[in-house]
Amino acid sequence: MAIAPQTTPAAEERSHEILASIRQVFAEKGFDGASMQDLARAAGMSVGNFYRYFPSKAAIVQAMCGFDLAEIQTDFADIQASDRPMDCLRERILDHFSEEAMKNGQLWAEITAAAIRKPEIREAATEMEETIMHLLSIIFAHTTRRPVAEAPQRYEGQSRMLILLVKSMAIRTAQFGPASPALAAQVVGIIDGIIAEISNDTAEG
Repeated sequence: MAIAPQTTPAAEERSHEILASIRQVFAEKGFDGASMQDLARAAGMSVGNFYRYFPSKAAIVQAMCGFDLAEIQTDFADIQASDRPMDCLRERILDHFSEEAMKNGQLWAEITAAAIRKPEIREAATEMEETIMHLLSIIFAHTTRRPVAEAPQRYEGQSRMLILLVKSMAIRTAQFGPASPALAAQVVGIIDGIIAEISNDTAEG
């Protein structure tokens, strides 16, 4: 997934800086509401220069997905290296429910809505979810001592549910504010149940 027309390390670093500066504007005004002029202004750039990095709003969303996915892959590398990967996974999932992390909820609500209408955005969002599914399957295979090739199908339902919970909670918090203690407890209970179910599904021998 290309994050920008320019591919030099300096251009890629600059692209990341631009993405960081425009995320909030994109989230607040939405995919259709945020003009390229709005985004260029937030990045402190002329519109012409902004177009050199991102020729369309779809390209911006694709770049955001790619940037966030790189961070997710780093997180999973840390989880896999942990002495207690399932506990570490649980902690990372719950970190996504913090008020600070939920600031991205509106952005992902907009990306989810845009993915329905824009095939190129749907492709980027799907690639991100499938990559996360693969990363989860590696953790689950390691935990249960099952073949990595077997884990994606065996734990597909649990993996998709974990992704759905994180995404739904982020979007809900962006719309309605932090979850009530009762709702938060229910969500954590589901997560703990999934983690326990997989942890106990160890291969014999």
